[in-house]
This record gives sequence, structure tokens and C-alpha cells, in this order.
Amino acid sequence: MRKLINLDIKKEIISKRESGKSVGDLSAEFGMAKSTISTILKNKEEIKSAQVAKGISRLSSLRCNVTEQMETLLLVWINEKQMAGDSVSETIICEKAKQLFEELGAKAPSTSTGPVKEFFGTKGWFTGFRKRTGLHSVVRHGEALDCLCFLLG
Repeated sequence: MRKLINLDIKKEIISKRESGKSVGDLSAEFGMAKSTISTILKNKEEIKSAQVAKGISRLSSLRCNVTEQMETLLLVWINEKQMAGDSVSETIICEKAKQLFEELGAKAPSTSTGPVKEFFGTKGWFTGFRKRTGLHSVVRHGEALDCLCFLLG
């Protein structure tokens, strides 16, 4: 079974390696295979520069910077809507995410990993977004019961 490694642990591994610890010592200390430590070290620049949205502690793959920026801005937008007392549904959040991604993607230059990828704002993305950010769903009183609204947890 594949185990996701916390981003803070990856950064700690990189830091200890840079201070002189061997791969073997790191492997023993963190209880990981040498190949896992080596893979983390091979990707150290991407890991060190990862700018993740609040609440994200694990990266199963390095996501494009535009996606990270979009999710950060989306969380701010959701928070503003909630503070104003507005209802925000999954559909509205996905549409806003697509809009933000398109706006950020238009401004972002192509990276060494290729051009900015397309974003669809699917149900699967939304489910992952909720898990990554700690977004919780509730039904607000006084509104239609089929209106799903979201609160930051």
C-alpha cells in the first residue's frame, strides 16, 4: 500500500541531508527505504518551492503553481462569500475555480514542465479540494434543504 508522506517531513529530510546526514542515516531515522529518501532528495527543488494552500500537508504529486494559486484565491473568495452571508454551492465553487484558473493561466508563462494544464472543476477535484482544505458542508437553516452550503472548518 502506498503511503503519502507529509510535506513537512519531506522538507525536514531535505534539510537534514543538506546539513550532512547520509541517505542511510535518514532512511533509518524516518523508517523509509533508501529509494524513497533518494526520490525525495531528487525532487528537492520542487518540494522546497511548493506553495500550498492553507491546510494542505501532503502532496501525492507536485501540482502546477497555477492550481495552487487558484485554490488559495478560491478559499479567500469562499470565505468572503460566507462572511457576507451568501450561499455557495458545489456548482458555484467549481465555476469560480474554472474562472480563476483561466485568469491565472492566461497570465502564467509556460514552465519547464510544459504549458499550464487545462482545469475542468470536476466533482472529483472538488472532493479532493474539500479534503485538502478542510472545507465542511452543512445545510443552513431557513434555506431550501437541497441547497448545500459550505463553511471553512
